[in-house]
Amino acid sequence: MIPGSDIPGPLTILGADDPGPVHPRTPPARGDPGHHGPVRTIDWRGDHVVIVDQTRLPHDLVHRALHTVDDLVHAIKTLAVRGAPALGVAGALGVALAALSTGDTREQAARVRAARPTAVNLAWGVDRVLAKLADGTEAVVAEAVTVLEDDIRLNRALAHRGADWLQARIGKPITAHTHCNAGALACVEWGTALGVLRALNERGALAHVYADETRPLLQGARITAWELAGMGVPHTLVVDSAGPSVIANGLVDVVVVGADRIAANGDVVNKVGTYPLALAAARHGIPFLVAAPESTVDLSTPSGDAIPIELRAADEITSFNGTRTAPPGTAALNYAFDVTPADLVTAVVTEARVVERGAP
Repeated sequence: MIPGSDIPGPLTILGADDPGPVHPRTPPARGDPGHHGPVRTIDWRGDHVVIVDQTRLPHDLVHRALHTVDDLVHAIKTLAVRGAPALGVAGALGVALAALSTGDTREQAARVRAARPTAVNLAWGVDRVLAKLADGTEAVVAEAVTVLEDDIRLNRALAHRGADWLQARIGKPITAHTHCNAGALACVEWGTALGVLRALNERGALAHVYADETRPLLQGARITAWELAGMGVPHTLVVDSAGPSVIANGLVDVVVVGADRIAANGDVVNKVGTYPLALAAARHGIPFLVAAPESTVDLSTPSGDAIPIELRAADEITSFNGTRTAPPGTAALNYAFDVTPADLVTAVVTEARVVERGAP
């Protein structure tokens, strides 16, 4: 099933390095308390992690079993698991894997923590669970599972708070623009930015969504469009560079995005291509809403200038689907994220609050 939908998709279960089947735990029934979809992006199965391999979407829905810290670090670096809240859970479960292994728990946890430098949730998840190390392995695993279960509840609360804010501000059925993927597949079961739109859709208050393709790895085209289809939401895909024109042409009422880190001054780091949307939203007088859990707020970082921006491999933009598209020797600067200054952010919504900051 597509997370949060009734649309079936092909499901394959793979081991981390073995194409043979892994027998998964039967998912909880749809009506079970606290469960809002039959597929979890990331889950704990007693002594190992299971993820939806997001590199295989939209063509195949594949579960991959991760039995070691090495498996998990590789999955994080290759974006098989991605999205700030999901990375927070991955960090937590990584410490559980480390505690169950024979290696040095702190050393292995540090490797998980360093797997991606920009999204603060990954380090937050590691640090929260590592604080239980002195209490023993059972306490470590229990805390990691708590982080996982909390993600569902907190992001659902965030989504409805954001939907309330948008309905109060805009009123009519809303047409929204979004960037990258901040849906169920960026969390455990419930999205942040796309979660807000999901809550609006459930209320009959969402008219249409414009989604950027999100170059170079096409998270919008591959994943956000897949989730929107599963929710039955009318949607239109556009190239990243057309996003500001969609706004300028008056096609949308609001831009709603997630975040990988929010600095103490309110600067927002999100997938590269977010900043131009914020500029266009401010120029054309529509709200720019950031939806992210409190764990994404990093009060120890004063501003966006202090946040390390991940640079990814050149071949992500000099090649496509294994075929080289740029001449040999072409240099590439592959920023994974950009910084949106706080004064361009209309509001930040979390599970606990709405902070209104800038214009309009």
